[in-house]
Amino acid sequence: MLGRLAVPGAVLAAVAGAFAYVAVVDPGEPGHYPACPLLRFTGLYCPGCGGLRSAHAFAHGDLLTALRDNAPAVLGYLAFAVLWTLWTVHAIRGRPLRLAPPPALLWSLGALFALFAVVRNLPFGGWLHP
Repeated sequence: MLGRLAVPGAVLAAVAGAFAYVAVVDPGEPGHYPACPLLRFTGLYCPGCGGLRSAHAFAHGDLLTALRDNAPAVLGYLAFAVLWTLWTVHAIRGRPLRLAPPPALLWSLGALFALFAVVRNLPFGGWLHP
């Protein structure tokens, strides 16, 4: 059974290590992380802008700040936790996890991210800025 948990365990260790690093090294202080190229060259916020600050706040248990910095990222953290748990349960039972989201769901998620990116760059979307 330990062999079946090697890959989910390694993925969890990598994600936990990344979150631990972001928790310790504050992305709000300049010089630690590269700037978003889209923001740097165009002044536009991409859907991921604020994601590191969101992860930092999330790692410190500050859910409201994490949501304010990048709400879709927080939803991504939670989706990862659910999918990783499902993957691990299936691995323990010796069954592969088969995900086959319908194309409509994938297109809808893509459209939501695009809409988020557009709205956060409009004058009335300032509340979505990281």
